[in-house]
Amino acid sequence: MNTYFPPETIERVIEFHGHQCPGLAIGIRASELCLNKLGHNNESSLVTICETDMCGVDAIQFLTGCSVGKGNLLLRDYGKMVFTFFRREDGKGVRALLNPEFLEENRNEMSKLMKATSDGFATEADKKKCKEIRSEVEAKYLEADLDEMFIIGAPQMVMPRPAAILESLECESCGEKIMESRSRRFAGQTLCIPCFSKVEQKI
Repeated sequence: MNTYFPPETIERVIEFHGHQCPGLAIGIRASELCLNKLGHNNESSLVTICETDMCGVDAIQFLTGCSVGKGNLLLRDYGKMVFTFFRREDGKGVRALLNPEFLEENRNEMSKLMKATSDGFATEADKKKCKEIRSEVEAKYLEADLDEMFIIGAPQMVMPRPAAILESLECESCGEKIMESRSRRFAGQTLCIPCFSKVEQKI
């Protein structure tokens, strides 16, 4: 294992997430990159933007100290294996894209076997092979050099603004309170997004 996290920390990440898998390993290594370049959120104010909602996001939350609840872990689910980290104090940032050529053959085979299993067409031999290749890919992710596993570069987006305290408004349809920035206007009324969706015909 090449990652600098000790085995007991990896075990805690797996326990936090609920299982171990290649996706979690990607998040572990992306977190390592963040800590190497920018430090931990306890040491400085970090912001993480994940362009995927896969398993690795849990590892990033656990290991960097960024979280959705604190507003410094943002999910922009573009379906890309991309992680961007910023340090607010000096604006320094780094972008990590999982290298599509790294373990490409293994990952393609793994994807086919996982799909066959999910669709119910996998044989017992397929299921066994799928389990084996997932373990192999996970191990290789944890052993790889970061600059081999990721395409590392400058951020391609601006650093998000800090979270702001906004006014709470009342939805004039359901009567529930909503954050001002999430409100919608329709036919002269202030609505929450679910109530707006019921009356707006173009959504």
